[in-house]
Amino acid sequence: MKLITMLALLLILLSNPLHSQNDGKWINLYNGKDLSGWKQLNGKAKYEARNGEIVGTTVSNEPNSFLTTEKTYGDFILELELKVDSPMNSGIQIRSESLDSYMNGRVHGYQVEVDPSPRKWSGGLYDEARRGWLYSMEYNQAGKSAFKNGQWNKYRIECIGNNIRVWLNGIPTSNVVDDLTAKGFIALQVHSIPKSEQPGRQIRWKNIRIRTEGIKASPADNIFVMNMLANELSEQEKKNGYALLFDGKSSQGWRGAYKPAFPAKGWEVSDGSFNVVKADGAESTNGGDIVTEAQYGAFELQFQFKLSEGANSGVKYFVTESENNAGSAIGLEYQVLDDEKHPDAKLGAVGNRTLAGLYDLIPPLSISAAKKKIGEWNYGMIRVYPDGKTEHWLNGYKMTEYQRGTPIFYALVARSKYKDWKNFGMAPKGHILLQDHGDKVSFRSIKLREIK
Repeated sequence: MKLITMLALLLILLSNPLHSQNDGKWINLYNGKDLSGWKQLNGKAKYEARNGEIVGTTVSNEPNSFLTTEKTYGDFILELELKVDSPMNSGIQIRSESLDSYMNGRVHGYQVEVDPSPRKWSGGLYDEARRGWLYSMEYNQAGKSAFKNGQWNKYRIECIGNNIRVWLNGIPTSNVVDDLTAKGFIALQVHSIPKSEQPGRQIRWKNIRIRTEGIKASPADNIFVMNMLANELSEQEKKNGYALLFDGKSSQGWRGAYKPAFPAKGWEVSDGSFNVVKADGAESTNGGDIVTEAQYGAFELQFQFKLSEGANSGVKYFVTESENNAGSAIGLEYQVLDDEKHPDAKLGAVGNRTLAGLYDLIPPLSISAAKKKIGEWNYGMIRVYPDGKTEHWLNGYKMTEYQRGTPIFYALVARSKYKDWKNFGMAPKGHILLQDHGDKVSFRSIKLREIK
């Protein structure tokens, strides 16, 4: 009898929600019967508890609607299943807020994307009503196939410290390191639709559960990591082969182009950034360009940059310093420019001197969502594959793609300002260069992994 009594008490303890919360067990956020523990914010889309599911239905001419938890959560693992009418867009808010002091209470914060459209960005990470895309699914092509239209899809979201990771149907889809918001509510979004769109599309959620105690991060995988923290590498970035080219504190690893040492003037290392000192706006006439001491062939280079109004600069690669040019050292250039205020944007041909393009050769795609306001940090990336394929990225969007050494490439060079430079852009390896164009521009989080 004593044994039976002890077993009964143990079962009672295990079934107690408070006990479950304290020992790391799953806690249901939806009781399967009504919307207790939830509240609706912003738009007036319809939310119902029905057949063990939460059902959200679109309503015309309403802003984004959010069914939010009354509680807030910091570190957690969240799992849920959802099924959505195509092409209805939706999202799962995490660590989010609604403050009277911010856009009159508009819900803002991290949003895990639900996107059944042909774009296939489900599982990406968006920053609702703040910074826009943090992790577009262009970073993770394999993850695009995870979402199943017209079927139930299972999301797993880990928020542990500064790391947010997402899995969709067991496939890793996004990995972001960021410290802007450490705690907030969870919310289920019904996206706004215009008057012209037929209302009544639905999204259904079920098996919504969370763990907040005794949680551990899943093992590292090999997907792309978007690290928003300045001059830091996450453990997964290290595993993926990244190394910092700039420590945020010194000029170690860099020197002046055509020079044995770092420039004595024209550049400052401050606030965790390389900063070009404002001069007369001329090319390499103050401190001059700076280059990495090491040279690289096939690589993936990430960097953050911030423009001042009207500024001009660039990130060059395959720089050999063999030309002894009087101005800026010669190399393929990722253009860094205030397109609206600097006259260089109107020169060249068909926009091939604008932000994120291959300078004077290939214009970038025209994607307004890729551009940040002047004074905000941008996230640039240059990928060079062993076969010569090269890509320029800006804030999650692939802006330019080309192949070195093809007839098209040579034809582009022949009509450019580089036509007189023998074998321009065809060196097997070279230095990475940050350009001094006499305008105030800042660089940080410069990191590189070599591609074998």
